[in-house]
Amino acid sequence: MTATADGRLDPEYDPEPAAVGERPPVTDRLTGRQTTVATAPAPGAGRRQAEGPERSGPLDPAQALARATAELLSRQSPDGWWKGDLETNVTMDAEDLLLRQFLGIREPEQTAATAAWIRSQQREDGTWSTFYGGPPELSTTVEAYVALKLAGDDPGAPHMAAAARYVRERGGIAASRVFTRIWLALFGWWPWERLPEMPPEIIFLPRWLPLNIYAFGCWARQTIVPLTVVSAHRPVRPAPFDLTELHTDPADPYPLRPLAPPTGWDGVFERLDLVLHAYHKRALRPLRRAALAQAGRWIVERQEADGCWGGIQPPAVYSLIALHLLGYDLEHPVMRAGLAAFDRFTVHTEDGRRWLEACQSPVWDTCLATIALRDAGLPADHPALVSAADWMLAEEIRRPGDWSVQRPRLAPGGWAFEFENDNYPDIDDTAEVVLALKRVAHPDRARIDGAVRRGVEWNLGMQSRNGAWGAFDVDNTSTLPNKLPFCDFGEVVDPPSADVTAHVVEMLAETGLAGDRRTRRGIDWLLKNQEPDGSWFGRWGTNYIYGTGSVLPALVAAGIPGSHPAVRRAVDWLADRQNPDGGWGEDMRSYEDPVRWSGRGDSTASQTAWALMALLAAGEGPDGARSEVVERGVQWLCRTQLPSGSWDEPQFTGTGFPWDFSINYHLYRLVFPVTALGRYLHGSPLTGGGA
Repeated sequence: MTATADGRLDPEYDPEPAAVGERPPVTDRLTGRQTTVATAPAPGAGRRQAEGPERSGPLDPAQALARATAELLSRQSPDGWWKGDLETNVTMDAEDLLLRQFLGIREPEQTAATAAWIRSQQREDGTWSTFYGGPPELSTTVEAYVALKLAGDDPGAPHMAAAARYVRERGGIAASRVFTRIWLALFGWWPWERLPEMPPEIIFLPRWLPLNIYAFGCWARQTIVPLTVVSAHRPVRPAPFDLTELHTDPADPYPLRPLAPPTGWDGVFERLDLVLHAYHKRALRPLRRAALAQAGRWIVERQEADGCWGGIQPPAVYSLIALHLLGYDLEHPVMRAGLAAFDRFTVHTEDGRRWLEACQSPVWDTCLATIALRDAGLPADHPALVSAADWMLAEEIRRPGDWSVQRPRLAPGGWAFEFENDNYPDIDDTAEVVLALKRVAHPDRARIDGAVRRGVEWNLGMQSRNGAWGAFDVDNTSTLPNKLPFCDFGEVVDPPSADVTAHVVEMLAETGLAGDRRTRRGIDWLLKNQEPDGSWFGRWGTNYIYGTGSVLPALVAAGIPGSHPAVRRAVDWLADRQNPDGGWGEDMRSYEDPVRWSGRGDSTASQTAWALMALLAAGEGPDGARSEVVERGVQWLCRTQLPSGSWDEPQFTGTGFPWDFSINYHLYRLVFPVTALGRYLHGSPLTGGGA
């Protein structure tokens, strides 16, 4: 049984293949139904999309919706929430083994199960990618190789030799990202002197100075603060083996990179890094001790009730290492709780493999499921929806967090993404939770109205100066943090995005604020930031299909007519990007190469649903003129639906960092098709703003 060991029932059993190798029929834990999983490819081939139940001839969307609705209802927790597995890449699993090795708590059984998962994700060429069907990725391959070597895999074995050969061909360990080399430095496989320096004294920089910790996005600052502690201590644990085979030149394993010209930002920061390295050797000891103590307090104060930090993996692993270096032993309550949190992020497969979620998404999944079920025609007072509303109401965050550094006078009233993350409610979840609560006929209407009012006011207070919204912070738009040599992986700031702004605009429209000046500023920003081809960029979902699928329903809800030129350009773009099979899909490579990949990729259930939601909102369906494009999309969903009621979707359609960190939300393949089919059959959702 797939389960997260968090003491809470995980309602989702994902019937689609998640690992290489044949698997027997499995039983859904809530419905008792058995599902036969498609045969996976030969060992080493990686995962592939299972053959769907392709059916010919026109199919009944109402029957497809009924099956999908029943399946979605079956996955609800008795406590009212939904949560699908959140799949990323094997660096989560490799770093888990490295963390346990560093702390001296790595166990044989855990190691073997994790190694089996890592092997199952290896590509035919011996490498690892960061998303399904993606190209090889150097740093991911380095970390996976090291983890398997920790597990006892013979470097001479074909799968290991192939991985090592790829690493050498791509420049060796020296060409890997900074975060990978930090993990290697913990064991002496890379010298600390050849890593960018990040001193803990940064904790004292005031907010008005560039590069203070609040100039970074919340996920980055939570990672950087503990890493300043690690950087100051520069610990080295005895390495159980060497990694000579991963260097291009074993005689010169740590080559210096030439400095960039001093006339550009890269050159300026590289020279600043040289100064910081010199300071490391001569740091003022009282100041350094004070900075380390302050950083330690900052970390401990942000530990959540479940023991995690920010509900995500990177801050958690580095916080544990930092606190351990500051003298916290493994039996300290903070350390025990932090390590226990990883058990709650662990997924065990039927065939004995073990992998870690980078994060968990119960609030996001629950509000999306609630919206979907209402759109599917479930009564507003259905017990499942009332139960979901009760759970969401209990998750409201009523205390200040890091966001209040920029908005000290703003009253709290938002929701986070995870089970426990009171320091970092986010604007996107808050908007969608408000939309979900508005759709439920709860017996305590005053309680719903109060939560909705607080959520709306908090989101309005988090509007950036340009009229749009970021995910966690206000005006977190400095370009300097991304230029630091330390920050060579992922986005480290949180500028406004089209998808988050659209969700807030839609929420404001449905709460009667379509004509509010602040809503109109958000609409103006969306219209100005439409891509020349008619699409919108998707920051938190892949990619232009997600952005467009978010923006069009919001614009229409706020009163922009379907005849508006921006709407028509978007409709034309979606029609142009429809696949010959009738579905839509977009590969993660659209973040790197939008000319070739924008709106292009194998059809997926979630992306087809996003396109349909946009087209239906624009009047391209039963509510308006009959559309062949819409009909073909609906028929694709009907034709590819699994007998269970869900869809097969090994593709990654969620985004953590564009291109650098991709996500497969296992509930997306069900919740969004339910929404799209529901709106196709029952009409568009309520639009409180109106034209």
